[in-house]
Amino acid sequence: RMINKAIQRGTWVVLQNCHLAESWLPSLEKITEETIVPEKTHKSFRLWLTSYPSPKFPVTILQNGVKMTNEPPKGLRANLLRSYLNDPLSDPSFFNGCSNGPAFHKLLFSLCFFHAIVQKRKKYRLRLCVDTTA
Repeated sequence: RMINKAIQRGTWVVLQNCHLAESWLPSLEKITEETIVPEKTHKSFRLWLTSYPSPKFPVTILQNGVKMTNEPPKGLRANLLRSYLNDPLSDPSFFNGCSNGPAFHKLLFSLCFFHAIVQKRKKYRLRLCVDTTA
């Protein structure tokens, strides 16, 4: 129903983590093939899907859509720079807006550093899991 309303009104729909709804993916494929018809679709309508790579994801949706990827930066320094150069950290009113500035800046750095470490270790963990089960 939500997609049908958006098609008529010209609004956007975001369906997140589609890879987790494998049983529903054939229905989504049918919707994209039969319901979203250019002649009956508002020109401002957009359907956004997020998903991890999945062998069950319908190929026709991938072929008919625009694909975007967001890869984590390589290395701690690049990851920290990306964190500080994106919103909201890049906004001076946010970054300097806390009354306890030095403590807030240390907390932000700690959080960004932790995030960068987790992103970097993700590949290592996957490699380690594969090696130990072999």
